[in-house]
Amino acid sequence: MTVGIVCAGDEELAPFLGLVKDWKITERAMLKFYQGAFNGMGIVVLFSGVCKVNAAIASQLLIDVYGTDIIINSGTAGGMNPDLKIFDTVISTEVCYHDVAPDILTEFHPWMPSVFFLADSRLVEKSKAAVKKLKLCGKVIWGRMVTGESFITDEGRQKICDKFAPLTVDMETASIAHVYYVNRIPFIAIRCVTDTADHNGVENFEENCARASAIAKDITVGLLNEISGE
Repeated sequence: MTVGIVCAGDEELAPFLGLVKDWKITERAMLKFYQGAFNGMGIVVLFSGVCKVNAAIASQLLIDVYGTDIIINSGTAGGMNPDLKIFDTVISTEVCYHDVAPDILTEFHPWMPSVFFLADSRLVEKSKAAVKKLKLCGKVIWGRMVTGESFITDEGRQKICDKFAPLTVDMETASIAHVYYVNRIPFIAIRCVTDTADHNGVENFEENCARASAIAKDITVGLLNEISGE
């Protein structure tokens, strides 16, 4: 079994690089893929770059070139639910785009039954088992994420909350889920909150990214341990 781990940025990738001593590093499409072994299974990790298309390119390459059987999206996100605080973590149960017309996906390829890409139920349950064994500085919630192509303004935040009631927002997760939906490969996302409505903006993301990335990595590694224990 091979598990692919996609991070958006290099700071989100960095905590994973200590997992393996001797990575095999290859490059495709201007992306650097780190291949190694962890707990008896193969892992391939990379940062895709920010935005939907970059994440989709990385995801399809993980399937076509590296033969991944499972994908985990690990990294950071903006908190949309008022109950979330910085360094809380959300694990996806479903994901959608907030900036794509809904009938694009339901009336055309891939003819989805709704706008939501569902996380793999088995991975969701394994993530719950993993979290029970970890000591984390923030709480962990399972629920809905949304993805769009820009940082959210106060006005835009309210519109998205009214329409989708998401826990978090980011720029990649739905596109990764989209790729794995059409390829019928299990997917889950683990995103730690770097900014909220009360503490928003690029400066908050930059200040909190390293710690949030490490939290997401710890949960991801816990999930890998659960998967390898099957």
